[in-house]
Amino acid sequence: VLGTLESRGVLRRMSDMLEVLMKRMDILARLENNTDFHKGDETRFPLDRFQPAAGLMERIQAIAQNVSDIAIKVDQILRNSLLSGKGVDGRRDQCEVPRDPKYPDCAGKVEWMRARWTSDPCYAFFGVDGTECSFLIYLSEVEWFCPPLPWRNRTAASPSPPPLPRVQAAFQSDLAHLLELIGTGKESLSFMKKRIRHLAQQWLRAAQRLETKLNGRQRDQKHILIHIGFLTEESGDVFSPRVLKGGPLGEMVQWADILAALFLLGHSLRVTVSLKELQSHLGVPPGRGNCPLTSPLPFDLIYTDYHGLQQMKQHMGLSFKKYRCRVRVIDTFGTEPAYNHEEYATLRGYRTNWGYWNLQPTQFMTMFPHTPDNSFMGFVSEELNRTEKQFIKSNKVSSMAVVYGKEASIWKGKEKFLAILNKYMEIHGTVYYETQRPPEVPAFVKNHGLLPQHEFQQLLRKAKLFIGFGFPYEGPAPLEAIANGCIFLQARFHPPHSSLNHEFFRGKPTSREVSSQHPYAEEFIGKPHVWTVDYNNSEEFEAAIKTIMRSQVDPYLPYEYTCEGMLERIHAYIQHQDFCTTLPSPPLPPKAKSPAMQSPPNPLALSPNATHLVWSPSSRQDPHSWPPLDSLQVWVSEPHHTCTETCRRHGLVCEPTFFRFLNKKEVFLQLSITCDSTESEMNHLYPAVAEGVHECYLQKEPLLFSCAGYNTKYRRLCPCRDYRKGQVALCRDCL
Repeated sequence: VLGTLESRGVLRRMSDMLEVLMKRMDILARLENNTDFHKGDETRFPLDRFQPAAGLMERIQAIAQNVSDIAIKVDQILRNSLLSGKGVDGRRDQCEVPRDPKYPDCAGKVEWMRARWTSDPCYAFFGVDGTECSFLIYLSEVEWFCPPLPWRNRTAASPSPPPLPRVQAAFQSDLAHLLELIGTGKESLSFMKKRIRHLAQQWLRAAQRLETKLNGRQRDQKHILIHIGFLTEESGDVFSPRVLKGGPLGEMVQWADILAALFLLGHSLRVTVSLKELQSHLGVPPGRGNCPLTSPLPFDLIYTDYHGLQQMKQHMGLSFKKYRCRVRVIDTFGTEPAYNHEEYATLRGYRTNWGYWNLQPTQFMTMFPHTPDNSFMGFVSEELNRTEKQFIKSNKVSSMAVVYGKEASIWKGKEKFLAILNKYMEIHGTVYYETQRPPEVPAFVKNHGLLPQHEFQQLLRKAKLFIGFGFPYEGPAPLEAIANGCIFLQARFHPPHSSLNHEFFRGKPTSREVSSQHPYAEEFIGKPHVWTVDYNNSEEFEAAIKTIMRSQVDPYLPYEYTCEGMLERIHAYIQHQDFCTTLPSPPLPPKAKSPAMQSPPNPLALSPNATHLVWSPSSRQDPHSWPPLDSLQVWVSEPHHTCTETCRRHGLVCEPTFFRFLNKKEVFLQLSITCDSTESEMNHLYPAVAEGVHECYLQKEPLLFSCAGYNTKYRRLCPCRDYRKGQVALCRDCL
């Protein structure tokens, strides 16, 4: 019966059933990964370790592909028989594939359409009916692989709507409308709305201060879609059911703060936590996601996460590539350029189940400023006024400690230093349990169970010490504790934890080495508020406890984690970050035609002490450059240092957007570096010099400019900049 309508329908239904089966197994894979989740306060949960079913998934995918291929061949046989009998009204012969060098892919795409147009209903939605003419109309008017057909009425294609008139953004003074936009139906949404209400007055005061600081500066209102992918049912949404059971809250804290900041800055928002809503807002045609959107994207910016990014790619067809420059990805642990560049990651062994998106690395936005290649988004902690700070100081209990971590598994194997701590302090825990006290928590610990946020804050305001057991990594809670007058004690990791030696980081798109449970607290705050010690050294641990009990500290909150600091940062990003406009490369000086002709002066000049390069005061500023170029300094790294470390050692921050200004042979010469040869290659460590052999290397692929990474063979050229006190994301003149 091959070639009949019945067999074609059966094969199509089989293909659909297999596709549904794969989707359900994908959800099971995510749920299976629940054991890998960041079990404390925060995480970006992975999809990358569902190994037992990997082979089965591959076999199902292969069967589905075979069934789909057979169905397509049946379609071809049926279609050819019809065409030979009826000629399809002669329409097939009326259109010939144009041979236009401006459209080199046209013929190949038409061939693909002949074989595959029935593989997705979206093609029929756009009018494809199996004829040559319908293929060419689709490929020239919906996609852009073929030239427009001369006989087509130009009005037949859907005209692009005129651009919406730009209105100016105005700071908002009432958060009620935002709470309506967030919606209902999930515990996670209720948590976020409760947080926004709790911090409302601080947000509003901060918005007023920033408005005064900007002094009436004009700001275009942006149309912004916020799609929180990890809360969609299609991604498994394991977070919402665990909000009331001690589950991770770090992402929801951050998303609540992002929503508040974007709204108060006066931008027009749409919020989605379901795939159906996402498809509706984007204008996704019916089908399986192979076709472009039905109309131009109505949003200037889209804030999402890795799950949302994957969903958009699956359903936007070619439009994803067209509009991905508008996406901002909220990414807790960061994505380094070596993992982001698909070809390079595949060739050099950096490919993981995350990463390889070929975005500009600064489109990824992190929770802490640990990866300068990415943008630092952050979150906020509650600020205290002077009276509250004084009250907290006078009511501290010097012998009271609170343990960081709400899950019992975190306490396992910690008996030794808990016994030492118990000699000096009363230990309090907030470990979740339903009926029986968790056996991992010793009897001498006063366990309060899971506390609402305001009660947890009250506990921190009494406690002298907030102590971490090494996990969870990099969450909001230590900053909240320090802001409430606690001293934070944490473990030093030796060797540092990374994707090379620690299961939690394995598969994440970063090689970053984590030297403690909370590197930001260690590096950016430090003593007396933060103590980082070797927990395996009982004497060092006990000495730290004794010193902390005698110490007096004021509540402290870095400016970048205040409401005003976050508003300031997001405002600057929205105003200045543009990933859709390709910046021209700095022009190379022309070769001199005669000895009398001089090359244009190099915009970089040697510093007065001849240790590094700076932007020459006499050089013209590039109006497209942000941060401003006069904040640039070029330093040469030591062989065992990343550019991130190199800049930090000079009191600066690595600024990847400046790499393009120092990716030139002349810069090596200015720094008195001898280059016997200079090559241009793809390598995330370049520009760099292999000093032993005097070989210099320039970067061939701009997406691989990276502050991260080192090799003892190379000394790297590092672009550094200054930064505002308490606001590392912005240079002194960046606002």
